[in-house]
Amino acid sequence: MASAVLWRRGAAWLRSCRRRREPPAVARGRGCSSGRDVVPTGERYAVRRLPFARLADSDVAFFERLMPGRVVTGEEEVQPFNVDWLKSVRGCSQLVLKPQTTTEVSQVLRYCNEKNLAVNPQGGNTGLVGGSVPVFDEIILSTALMNQVISFDKVSGILVCQAGCVLERLNDYVEEQGFIMPLDLGAKGSCHIGGNVATNAGGLRLLRYGSLRGTVLGLEVVLADGSALDCLTSLRKDNTGYDLKQLFIGSEGTLGVITAVSILCPQKPKAVNVAFLGCQSFAKVLETFTTCRAMLGEILSAYEFMDEKCMELVEKHLKLSCPVADSPFYVLIETSGSNSSHDEEKLNNFLEQAMASGLVTDGTVATDDKKIKGLWSLRERITEALTHDGYVYKYDVSLPVGKLYDLVADTRARLGQNAKNVVGYGHLGDGNLHLNITAESYSHSLLDAIEPFVYEWTARCSGSISAEHGLGFKKKQFIQYSKPREAVVLMQQFKAMLDPKGILNPYKTLPSAPEGGTC
Repeated sequence: MASAVLWRRGAAWLRSCRRRREPPAVARGRGCSSGRDVVPTGERYAVRRLPFARLADSDVAFFERLMPGRVVTGEEEVQPFNVDWLKSVRGCSQLVLKPQTTTEVSQVLRYCNEKNLAVNPQGGNTGLVGGSVPVFDEIILSTALMNQVISFDKVSGILVCQAGCVLERLNDYVEEQGFIMPLDLGAKGSCHIGGNVATNAGGLRLLRYGSLRGTVLGLEVVLADGSALDCLTSLRKDNTGYDLKQLFIGSEGTLGVITAVSILCPQKPKAVNVAFLGCQSFAKVLETFTTCRAMLGEILSAYEFMDEKCMELVEKHLKLSCPVADSPFYVLIETSGSNSSHDEEKLNNFLEQAMASGLVTDGTVATDDKKIKGLWSLRERITEALTHDGYVYKYDVSLPVGKLYDLVADTRARLGQNAKNVVGYGHLGDGNLHLNITAESYSHSLLDAIEPFVYEWTARCSGSISAEHGLGFKKKQFIQYSKPREAVVLMQQFKAMLDPKGILNPYKTLPSAPEGGTC
């Protein structure tokens, strides 16, 4: 198809999207029923459907025999699985499969590989980069019914469970045994542990307990040809050969489907305190972190920051109340330990020091669960508040901590009145910034002003264009800003080796050159 035709079709599509206040990617699946094979993405290239087979009645019949009652085909029933949480991307799958066992996943993938049918693995569908929904008509393989705890060792704290277990339910389960999950996310009520592992989710506890690359001990994975890889070890030490699980952690479902996870859970803290503080500058936020880390030491479990624009949005759209005096920046500090009096004494000493030295201008402390949850909601619900402010351009970057907010300031200055709001918040203790830009509606010219500016800025500071959200569909073409060409080529070789036909989560994570070059 000639590029002129692509752009004509894309232009009409963009106009229809603007009338609906939607980004182009929302509508990407519309028209698939008529056989459209090219999706304009709103970027400088189009995505062409790869030569996968199309779903036939005989395929549906096979799956219905394999898992009766767990095959979804109705248009209305399939629709929620086709749209991501942000409603920014939409596929046009006609089939959702809900296996309950690894054996069923294996049979599904073996069949799809033989028939050359593309598959989109999906967990809780809470991703923010379009990695969890189809681009065209890929079969959706949902892990929603793979939700069983296999075992839990109360001595070691090692949990083994199926990939479809919801993170919050797992946390409730291990809490009853005196432990907690090593990660905590705003989407914990919906996200699946398998999806967390597949995207190498970071979250709010990474400062204390590290990343999933350290806490995940083993995985069970089904490969594209249907073969099951059982590396579901529960050992903290296993130095025999290559650590294959690391290939699948963060692979976003492109190398295999994670069906079970073995993960190390830390002891549940006996004492938790949360402080919410106001700071007059980002320099004070950084100094507060340095002082906090030195004085709180081993009990520091979270250090989050948000700017005043974030607070304005949660107050305006969610009707939450700021518990401290208005400030340009806010900090949330959590401590977790085993001795409440010891922890409170350390926290009070830190707060006295911070107030006396002028690092902090106001603050409040919570020790009971209700108030702790109230303070955390100010930070955790920022994403929700942003969705009420218009169309959101979301960026998740890692940077040297000292430069973290410079990107927000430079982006705000660059965009000026073209953006409704430019906000910054995130996990300062991990050097992870969430940069969000809102506008009344999607604007291609605004996107041009943001990208690749944000990625170039991040690359100049030796940062990463994706700290914890992954690359998915939206960011795959920008991987070169964080990885050298040789690394990308090696990744593509891994993909070709493990999934020769490319049926697993196609069009995601790794870059693909548009047919005929860029338009």
